[in-house]
Amino acid sequence: MAEAGSPPLPLLFRRRSSGEMKNLATVSSSLLPAFGTVVDEGYLNLKKYVIAPYDRRYRLWQTFLVALVLYSTWASIFELAFRKAAKGALLIIDFVVDVFFAIDIILTFFVAYLDKSTYLLVDDHKKIALRYVTKSWFFMDVASTLPLQFIYRIFAGKWHTGEIFGFLNLLRLWRLWRVSELFKRLEKDTRFSYFWTRLLKLICVTVFALHSAGCFYYWLAAQHKTPDDTWIGEVVEDFKHRSIWLGYTYSIYWSIVTLTTVGYGDLHAVNTGEKIFNMLYMLFNIGLTAYIIGNMTTLIVHAAVRTFAHRDAINELLRYASKNRLPEGLREQMLAHMQLKFKTAELQQEGVLQDLPKAIRSSIAQHLFRDTVEKAYLFKGVSDDLVSQLVSEIKAEYFPPKVEIILQNEIPTDFYILVSGAVDVLTYKNGMEQFLSKLGAADMAGEIGVIFNIPQPFTVRTKRLSQVIRISHHHFKQMVQPQSEDGKIIIANFMQYLKGLKEDMLQEIPFLTELLAEADQTIQPIAQNEEQQNRETMDSKDANPEGTPDTSSPSLSASTIRVIIHGHHPTEGTKSSDRLGKLIYLPDSIEDLFSLAEKKFGKRGSTILMADGSEVEELDALRENDHLFIV
Repeated sequence: MAEAGSPPLPLLFRRRSSGEMKNLATVSSSLLPAFGTVVDEGYLNLKKYVIAPYDRRYRLWQTFLVALVLYSTWASIFELAFRKAAKGALLIIDFVVDVFFAIDIILTFFVAYLDKSTYLLVDDHKKIALRYVTKSWFFMDVASTLPLQFIYRIFAGKWHTGEIFGFLNLLRLWRLWRVSELFKRLEKDTRFSYFWTRLLKLICVTVFALHSAGCFYYWLAAQHKTPDDTWIGEVVEDFKHRSIWLGYTYSIYWSIVTLTTVGYGDLHAVNTGEKIFNMLYMLFNIGLTAYIIGNMTTLIVHAAVRTFAHRDAINELLRYASKNRLPEGLREQMLAHMQLKFKTAELQQEGVLQDLPKAIRSSIAQHLFRDTVEKAYLFKGVSDDLVSQLVSEIKAEYFPPKVEIILQNEIPTDFYILVSGAVDVLTYKNGMEQFLSKLGAADMAGEIGVIFNIPQPFTVRTKRLSQVIRISHHHFKQMVQPQSEDGKIIIANFMQYLKGLKEDMLQEIPFLTELLAEADQTIQPIAQNEEQQNRETMDSKDANPEGTPDTSSPSLSASTIRVIIHGHHPTEGTKSSDRLGKLIYLPDSIEDLFSLAEKKFGKRGSTILMADGSEVEELDALRENDHLFIV
């Protein structure tokens, strides 16, 4: 900081305090410019009178010089062809432009540079100066900036009328590297359209080629010993003494006609030198035309590639539906989903965020969906840690109207929370569709099948465009298993929700009646859940002193297995209520299973049979939803 009362330092030269972070400056300077981001020089801890290469004021200065480069490029070639213009007002303008580039040469001795080996900004004045003067571009900068005409006038006392200074002025074309660097930076800058930046670059290349070819072609005619025996001398008498702009117009006209391969024939090569130049120019035009057409094709195809991919996907989908003779309703759902996927491609989390680190994806998900998850009934009252874990694993999807999200009787692999939109809960009876309820934002669908691990009892269909977040059954159980208290809260919320469902919905859920009846005994209050479960499964004779978990109440443990037990042999006649069986959680031993069956059916068995009649000797051989017969 400058002392009080002292004059402020120039904008580009500021003394930095020692407390500013140089590491951050180095990272910003090395990485951010690749994306077109301007780094504020005030954050850099550089030495006194050192300019940050990515300071916004220095960038503006460089952009201003690019405008001067465009002028000097045009003028240097123009003055070679039309020597009369080089002695008029353009001479003064050239001198002023050279002064600006001379100032830039001086400033370059104060601009820090990035060391490519350490990726650190070097702000030592000696190293900056040594690096600049030992590189070839220093001599080119000086040579292209010297006002040679004025220097000759000072020492010789007169203006030089030969061609030598016209060719020396072509050294200014060296400055074109600044234009190339500007376009590279703009192409990487997301604030500017890549399409229009590339298009502007192609236009600049084309205009430069037209201007250069036209001026050189005119120069050939002006240097010919017989002016009438030239391409322009045949159509314009005494063209050397005519207007400069008349000759320039004819030159550009010929250049455009030749570049576009129109070839009207009104202006054509006459002498040998012009014919050789025409041949070289037309060969150059082949490459330039290919370059322009190739770049334009790439830009146009890149803009339409998503449309092409969408059309191909639609055509393949239609061919698949036709080959397999799918019904019209299903075909319309497939088309609607494909069209929605195309329209909302930029909103799909997997497509947009798949290349980002997991920490960033999790932060985005927390910002977008945490409130929705917290409002869902199942997770009310659970810990913040569990909510954070759940939100980090969810996936967002969009569904068009009248599309099934969940089908009745499908395997319960996921459940959903609605972020926006609305869905209908349906069931099918006797081949007829029956409406049960409507769900909106923050409502859940599919969780009944997931928690009970039974086939989905309902079909869920969208009413309008809906966004949902999907939670995997497997991930959900893995996260809840170590969180015993949260698991109790979730079960309590779930049971409370089931008690509030309509009667017609409860009838569609198998084994729900006994689960609800036992819930009042097993979860009151939550703090005594484990003790209550132990009392439910105590064996009256050979009970384990420590007790076993209740095997008939819902659990979120990933290791538990649910089976259906029957108190009769498959061939025996039984009541309809016994025929349905009882859904239980498999206990730890066969003895516990006999005790539980005795409690359920009022009689104790001695043998456990599978549905195919085979006898069960080890519980480890059983799988989820197996039917067991206690006889």
